[in-house]
Amino acid sequence: MTTREFQGIELERVREHVWEIPKEGDMRVPARVLASEPLLEQIGDDKTLQQLKNATQLPGMTKYAVCMPDGHQGYGFPVGGVGATDTETGCISPGSVGYDINCGVRMMKTNLSYDDLQGKEEELVDTLFANVPSGLGGGGVVEGDAATVEAVLDRGMEWALEEGHAVEDDLKHCEDEGVRYDADPSAITQKAKDRGKNQLGSLGSGNHFLEVQRVTDIYREDVADSFGLEPDQVVVLIHCGSRGLGHQTCNDYLRRIEKEHGDLLAQLPDKELAAAPAGSDLAEEYYGAMCAAINYAWTNRQLIMHRTRRVFERVFGRDWEEMEMYLLYDVAHNIAKKEVHDVDGEERELYVHRKGATRAFPAGRPEVPEAYRDVGQPIIIPGSMGAGSYVLRGGAASMAETFGSTAHGAGRVMSRTQAKKDYWGETVQQELEDQQKIYVKAQSGATIAEEAPGVYKDVDEVVRVSDELGIGDKVARTFPVCNIKG
Repeated sequence: MTTREFQGIELERVREHVWEIPKEGDMRVPARVLASEPLLEQIGDDKTLQQLKNATQLPGMTKYAVCMPDGHQGYGFPVGGVGATDTETGCISPGSVGYDINCGVRMMKTNLSYDDLQGKEEELVDTLFANVPSGLGGGGVVEGDAATVEAVLDRGMEWALEEGHAVEDDLKHCEDEGVRYDADPSAITQKAKDRGKNQLGSLGSGNHFLEVQRVTDIYREDVADSFGLEPDQVVVLIHCGSRGLGHQTCNDYLRRIEKEHGDLLAQLPDKELAAAPAGSDLAEEYYGAMCAAINYAWTNRQLIMHRTRRVFERVFGRDWEEMEMYLLYDVAHNIAKKEVHDVDGEERELYVHRKGATRAFPAGRPEVPEAYRDVGQPIIIPGSMGAGSYVLRGGAASMAETFGSTAHGAGRVMSRTQAKKDYWGETVQQELEDQQKIYVKAQSGATIAEEAPGVYKDVDEVVRVSDELGIGDKVARTFPVCNIKG
């Protein structure tokens, strides 16, 4: 089929897995959806396509706005959306980054096998739940004061290293080595800083989690070897972001845009796409604030990871170094970074907005950590707590197709409200344990119901599309053993 229509929006098939909404009306560029037929049906079922069309109207949008295979409706800008705007003639859009700035995921390796873990699952999930703060509100691994928050916003994971919560190797295996030097802590309001003080080192709620997994499949042995992955190996996945500090920062700048750039806001089809013109004081301030919140989120995940090392020491009776609990990689998926990309044969600096999308740079890019530069950047794509997750590497086609991006997860197909109607948390929890030997612990049954495996797209299909398009190549698959969430 060469064309499809959803809710009055027509898509033309460019080639396998690539669909285009042609430029029309006020669209500055076309829009593209990267999806198989089954995924396209799900993407077309909500407001994702309309939101993607709306995003093409942002000033300075280049080439096309893109929706990843896991795309679904978000606030203004679709989750799974990528849009690149010119840093001189375009804009930066807090609404297109989202409220949880640098929500992201990191994977920590171990030298433990699944056999080492069996019989200890309940003790491990209980001990992790007791020692890693989760849920709404306050409480973190570190009870920070004003000076601590300032230092974290300014120096990111360098602060964690100085304070003994990290080792040098952690920074070498994180995107940007765990610190954005263009961060401006003064651009973060006091209210946001106050919200961040007592949440350093906490998962939060919603879809955030800490999951102990085992490696089940290897697809590219040479790359897996470079990443340090092998079958039956135990790994740990951590998914969270900048907590209340990031949420408040987004909210603060959305309100300021309403007051200071109402003229631009009035031109946009959706207020939630709120953007500040490139070169304006507000655009520069937001970029500095966003980078500071990025530093906070990387430090947040680092503190949780280091606390997890201590938990494993207690449960397994060995030093974490002896268990080789080292960071594989940390990826951000709510972010807008200045990057240089080829647009129509011209190298241009762009704000690459990735909202629920992951950077996927191929081998050779200088931004990729030295350890992985010859094979490509690791990409971590979590599935639901009843399905596998994946490790990919940046694909050769990503720079031309998606501004160096791919999916960030499975993507929801059901609202949280509907999930709580359709699922009973305690039943989901028991079925996961009885049928799949997956041990889940959460603050409430409602949280488990909201995150039931059935509310998510098929992560295998999402990753298949990414792999076949060459934007993110399959390296390994993992499967849950223990999962804690807020």
